[in-house]
Amino acid sequence: MPIKFPIDKFHFRSNSIFEGLPENELTYLEERTIETKVKKGQTVFSEGTRPNGIFYLKKGKIKKYKTNSDGKQHIIYICSSGELLGYPALLSDEPYSDSAATLEDSIIGFIPKDDFLTILEESNVLSKKLLTNLSHEFGVLVNGIAAFSYKTVRERLALSLLVMKDKYKSDVDDDKPVEINLSREDLANFVGVAVETLVRLLHDLKKEKLIETEGRKIRILDPKQLIKVANVY
Repeated sequence: MPIKFPIDKFHFRSNSIFEGLPENELTYLEERTIETKVKKGQTVFSEGTRPNGIFYLKKGKIKKYKTNSDGKQHIIYICSSGELLGYPALLSDEPYSDSAATLEDSIIGFIPKDDFLTILEESNVLSKKLLTNLSHEFGVLVNGIAAFSYKTVRERLALSLLVMKDKYKSDVDDDKPVEINLSREDLANFVGVAVETLVRLLHDLKKEKLIETEGRKIRILDPKQLIKVANVY
């Protein structure tokens, strides 16, 4: 029996929220979306500030992260094209519980708070989709916490690479290998290890012919074996 990686356990599905909405509701949202080109490394929102709307990532990558008292980041999640950001804080009327910044040049749509809440009150379809997605995102966060609690560093790295492979697959054609184009520092902050430890573990995976690297880019050569290393089924 082939080994399958349960990506939905570690991947938000917010890119499906607008799918299936009535045409008039989609038009309403599109007309009120403010589109901005944002350079790599720019802050989208900061922990502790209050939301004025929601963000829709049209193109690019964004990291969501927490910062400790020493200024070190722990990356909680990486958003790819089609995903929504910031709506849990908006719906709960609370400050952002984390920060977000672009990992590459991106195109971001912003829907103002009043416009989004107006369509939310009128749309049963959107309300149900948001409720479903919030429940799913809670499960993803629980799975992530569990993985960090009991998995070894090697297992966490393998799991992180599998998640990143899914994140970056939309950047290439189906017949081309997926390249994970993430700095070693950001990958280390996602896995939760020192950069030096990450580099050593990547070297080990290269020796085992599970991955190959070219500069900062990482390509997975043997996903089935990497799933076994991640110890997740």
